[in-house]
Amino acid sequence: MEHVRPLPTYLAQRYHGWKATTFAENRAWYKRLADEGQRPRAMVISCCDSRVNVTSIFGADQGEFFIHRNIANLVPPYEPDGNQHGTSAAVEFAVTSLKVAHLIILGHSSCGGVAGCYDMCSGHAPDLEEKSSFVGRWMDLLRPGFERLPAEADETTRRRALEHEAVNVSLENLMTFPFVRSAVENGSLSLHGLWTDIGEGQLYSLGISGEGFAAV
Repeated sequence: MEHVRPLPTYLAQRYHGWKATTFAENRAWYKRLADEGQRPRAMVISCCDSRVNVTSIFGADQGEFFIHRNIANLVPPYEPDGNQHGTSAAVEFAVTSLKVAHLIILGHSSCGGVAGCYDMCSGHAPDLEEKSSFVGRWMDLLRPGFERLPAEADETTRRRALEHEAVNVSLENLMTFPFVRSAVENGSLSLHGLWTDIGEGQLYSLGISGEGFAAV
C-alpha cells in the first residue's frame, strides 16, 4: 500500500532480541499454544493508555489473558442494532466461545478519556460535543457516571470518582448482555472491577454490592 512504511528499526531490533531469547527458550510452549489454541482463564477490558500494561501488572504469560483495550475501558450496553461493535464482539467471543471464568474491567488514574468526558459533560470541551467526534460519542457511554458524581466534592475528587465510575458503568452494561447475565447467574462467570494508580503502583478492587474500591 502506498502509505505503508517498514517497521521502525528499534522495534525490529527488539523483536529479534525477543525471538532469540524468550521465544527460543520457550519454543515448545509457543508451539503448544499454536497447535492447541487459546484457553485463557480471564478476559481483561482495559484502557488503550500505553501506561497500563495488563500482563506486567499480573505477571501473566502469553495465552493467559484475553485482552481488549479501548478508550477509558468502557463497555457499551447490549444493542444488537446491526452496527459494528468491537467491544461487544470481544465480550461475546470471550464468554460464549472461550468460556472465560473471569471478566475484569481495569480502570486507571490520570485517564485521558475520562478527563475528556468530565470536561465535555462540564461544558468545557465543545470539540467533543461535535457529532463527528468518535471520542466524544464513545465517552457518551460515561455520562450516567458523571451524573452520579457527588456535587459537594472538589474537582480533583470528582475526576477521580469518574474514573471509578468508568468501571462501574462498564460492569452495569455487561449485565445487559443476555449471555453475560446467564453465565454470571449460573456461576460459570464472575465479574471484577479494578482500578490502578499508575504512579503508586497500587491496585484497588471494587467491593461487593458497590462498597467502593479497596486496596488489593
